[in-house]
Amino acid sequence: MTARGPVTRTVPRLPVEAAAVPVDPIGQRTRADVFATVLTAGPLSRVQIAERLGLSQSTVTKIVNPLVETGYLREEGVASGGIGRPRRLLRVQQDRHVLVGVKIAPDRVTAVLTDMGAEVLCRTEHPLDGHTPAQALKAAADAANELLAAAADAAGRVLAIGVGVSGHVDPTTGTCRFSALLDWREVDIAGPLSAATGLPVVVSNDVNTLVVAEQWFGQGRDTDTFAVVTVGSGVGCGLLLGGRLHLGRSGLAGEFGHQPLDPAGPVCDCGSRGCLEALASHGAVLGRLRAAGVSGCDDIDAAAALARSGHGRDAKAALGAFAEAGQALGRGLAGLCNLLNPQKIILAGEGASLQDLFAPAMTAALREHAFSSAAADCEVVVDEVNDDLWARGAACLVIRDAVGI
Repeated sequence: MTARGPVTRTVPRLPVEAAAVPVDPIGQRTRADVFATVLTAGPLSRVQIAERLGLSQSTVTKIVNPLVETGYLREEGVASGGIGRPRRLLRVQQDRHVLVGVKIAPDRVTAVLTDMGAEVLCRTEHPLDGHTPAQALKAAADAANELLAAAADAAGRVLAIGVGVSGHVDPTTGTCRFSALLDWREVDIAGPLSAATGLPVVVSNDVNTLVVAEQWFGQGRDTDTFAVVTVGSGVGCGLLLGGRLHLGRSGLAGEFGHQPLDPAGPVCDCGSRGCLEALASHGAVLGRLRAAGVSGCDDIDAAAALARSGHGRDAKAALGAFAEAGQALGRGLAGLCNLLNPQKIILAGEGASLQDLFAPAMTAALREHAFSSAAADCEVVVDEVNDDLWARGAACLVIRDAVGI
């Protein structure tokens, strides 16, 4: 990666009119709520924004007017109906900035360029021969620079880069503290990537980026408290609690895959024994097939095809392996429901497409182990997302930082 000299990593915040919007946590949060509401539900009038958020119209006006004046929101059209003065509609000025979102996976880096409405303008994907930090960050920098070069007018409008990566990520420092999936420890992501691109960089756990995307554009819209649980090479989780992305003290919240379920179970990639990830991931399914003496199943697609074939002892073993993974996942979900009582759990990740094989056992275990009405209170939905949505969610991190959500 070619360094471009030192840069400031802080994402520029949208301008605040000091006299109109107090610079304190409550004021910033309210301002962010207004911006996010217009972004995800616009065009809306000031009255509609006030009604949605339970704010006074004067508060909304004080927040909205500076954003219109500085070009982050624009007035467009008039709301139909109503009594009194015409109500001007507001929407986000989507071409005000462009953003880069990056998803780092063990075998590839996916990146998208979006506008301020998180609409994808172009995308690219760089395969990885290995996933050392140097390889992954070079691919991320190359992908970002490729996207910016492809968009002729992007250079002067690019705000920052958002990055999603698995594991324990400290968003305050842009550091991956530990990723069992990537075998990374204390990897500075923001610093090298910022130096290589000349841009500020925001980093978070990749499932958290998916939470933001689901909240704004997906299955989590109009849902106040939900979890995104990803199943595949690993098992991850991101949490939206009371409308806020919950990170915990140091970004460690949501390490759902490493809750200990079976002290006599297999060793997990993290080094502990009997973690949910060691029982419900793709690797767990393949490990059960090897232990059963089933040959020819070198990857999860082959295992799924065998299970769906329905022929012979090996197919039965494959069905059993997926059912055991589903049972473990269901027990984990029951714990999540008992602890948080969420409105919804969104199952995603590359393993979501295998729901026909694991979901029956998962649902049964969830109902068996959930306390009282915890299972009935929670809707479980499947969203077979691709890497582009993860990367789009990473771009949303930049928007969140810019507006102070």
